[in-house]
Amino acid sequence: MLALNARKPYLEVARECGVSGAAIHQRIQKLNNMGVLKGSESLINPSAVGFDTCAYIGIFLKDPMNYGEVVNCLRNIPEVVECHFTTGQYDMFVKIYARNNDDLLKIIHGKLQNLGLARTETLISFKEVFKRQIPINREEE
Repeated sequence: MLALNARKPYLEVARECGVSGAAIHQRIQKLNNMGVLKGSESLINPSAVGFDTCAYIGIFLKDPMNYGEVVNCLRNIPEVVECHFTTGQYDMFVKIYARNNDDLLKIIHGKLQNLGLARTETLISFKEVFKRQIPINREEE
């Protein structure tokens, strides 16, 4: 229930589960302590605040031993919202939001190319069709 709506009141969850609010509070706290839940967040709609271009960029490093330094630099670029180490052809894969295609080009040329990259491959997302949490079954199958 909370994966679908993190703002759902614990008492409402408790009623639907047939337990007390205190029990839900304790269970949520236990899930937090176990690292199952990583907190809750308010999600910003990028287009609503002027970021209309979403791109995924595969990064090839000149020297893979410098990945830690590159990651630290990527953390300082606010438009980079995700960074992954990957298998396959890329050393790293990042997700970027830009105001438009011109802004994306400025980010790539002005902020990424100075990081010791051999090259990049960019994929622009036209539209996010859906996004969801991993499935959590209530009962073991």
